[in-house]
Amino acid sequence: MKSVGRFASVLKEFRAFALRANAIDLAIGVAIGAAFTAVVQAIVAGLFTPLIAALFGQRDFSKLYFTIHGSQFQYGLVVNTTVTLVIVAVVLFFFIVKPLNAFRRRFGFDISPPPTSPCPACCTEIDQRARRCPACTEVLNESWTTS
Repeated sequence: MKSVGRFASVLKEFRAFALRANAIDLAIGVAIGAAFTAVVQAIVAGLFTPLIAALFGQRDFSKLYFTIHGSQFQYGLVVNTTVTLVIVAVVLFFFIVKPLNAFRRRFGFDISPPPTSPCPACCTEIDQRARRCPACTEVLNESWTTS
C-alpha cells in the first residue's frame, strides 16, 4: 500500500507540473515553432533556393556535395539550413520582437535595463540600486554611485 500512495503522490506532483501555465505555454510555443519551421523550409526550398540557384547555375542546393576519401560532405544542406535560419530570425525579429517592443514602449512598460555603475572595490558593473556587490560582496553605502 505504501508504494501506491507514493505513486499517487508522484502522479499528483507531475500533474501540477504539467498543468502549470508556463509548461503549457512552452509546449504550445514548441508546436507552433515546429509548424512555422516547416513553412519556412518549404518557402526556402520552393522560392529562395531557386532564386539563389539562378545566380549560381545550380538548381538544387541540397544535392551539392564534395567527396574526400569516400566520405560525402553535403554542403548544400548547410546552405539551405542557413538560409532557413536567417529567414526565421528576420521574421521573428520584425514580426514578434519589434511589435512587442513598440507595444511595451507605447503602454509604459520599461524595456531598458536598470542603470549600472562600477563597484568601487572590484569595478564590476552592478545595478545602482544594489547595497552589496554580487561579485566581491563589498557592502555599499547609500551614495556609492556618486563616489
